[in-house]
Amino acid sequence: MKILVTGGAGFIGSAVIRHIINNTSDSVINVDKLTYAGNLESLALVENSERYSFEQVNICNRLELDRVFQAYQPDAIMHLAAESHVDRSITGPAEFIQTNIVGTYNLLEAAREYWNSLDIGAQKSFRFHHISTDEVYGDLPHPDEQQGDLPLFTEQTSYAPSSPYSASKASSDHLVRAWLRTYGLPIIVTNCSNNYGPYHFPEKLIPLVILNALEGKSLPIYGKGDQIRDWLYVEDHARALYKVVTEGVVGETYNIGGHNEKQNIEVVETICTILDELRPKDTKYAEQITYVTDRPGHDRRYAIDSTKMKKELNWLPEERFETGLRKTVEWYLSNHEWCSRVQDGSYQRERLGTLNSTEEAK
Repeated sequence: MKILVTGGAGFIGSAVIRHIINNTSDSVINVDKLTYAGNLESLALVENSERYSFEQVNICNRLELDRVFQAYQPDAIMHLAAESHVDRSITGPAEFIQTNIVGTYNLLEAAREYWNSLDIGAQKSFRFHHISTDEVYGDLPHPDEQQGDLPLFTEQTSYAPSSPYSASKASSDHLVRAWLRTYGLPIIVTNCSNNYGPYHFPEKLIPLVILNALEGKSLPIYGKGDQIRDWLYVEDHARALYKVVTEGVVGETYNIGGHNEKQNIEVVETICTILDELRPKDTKYAEQITYVTDRPGHDRRYAIDSTKMKKELNWLPEERFETGLRKTVEWYLSNHEWCSRVQDGSYQRERLGTLNSTEEAK
């Protein structure tokens, strides 16, 4: 297959491309605008493959998308290009509306025009795989609020997005499904839980905490730190996404989770414990933990039910949170230069997403 991956220089996109090039005989066309969070160094291990091509293209540029479709004639699309950081969406929502909604619309229309030009056989095998987030479902009951078994997000959970980011992703999900219903474009949607692992841009919780800890800075915890997330190792997610695009059923939605519900404070404390072992110093890293004003509209709990992925596509995550987090910390300890380069001039790990722009987690 020839698979067009949008956002392939980003965290999840680069993991998908590395998986495809290293584990299959398929070829990849990476379409990426190269924003602050897109970095081609994340693809250094595969960039010389004859099955890999790169096009620096903004998905909001329809003419460039049409050129790419005609030049490469892909068999499938894996659409990962998106603005994805909730805090940034609070500070500046316009980019999220433009990329996640308008960009997805442009890609759908370019794909539809290309798909209509194919013969019947190629049309039937073509796939438009839209990669989304569990945040579109909103908030789940927290153990503090409800006793007994707690509900999980399923593919039938109603949408109730809380942030500009999740609202923009919910909008794009609706567009993608409408292009199947109205135009017949063969689409599949996946919604995933929080990803973590190597090559993660340092605005997100786990890399931010690792790097701040190593530099002796405070480790900011929003509110009480009791927000619960389901953590999915990025390489497990990449395997799942490839299974969906190659084996998934048109029109279906698949939820992909890591089966690892953890409170944010647990995550940070575990990172500190690993660093105490691997990079010991005179004091404990946990002493750097500080509590800051919570994020506006912060969802308290996300958790994914991945039963459909297991039953229909025979997928389960392979990485336990404890082993995956250790691998992640070890990677950041060994790749400090990568971290310095990706942050250079664009982000200094300042706090984003407050209603008071002067507040920072120092």
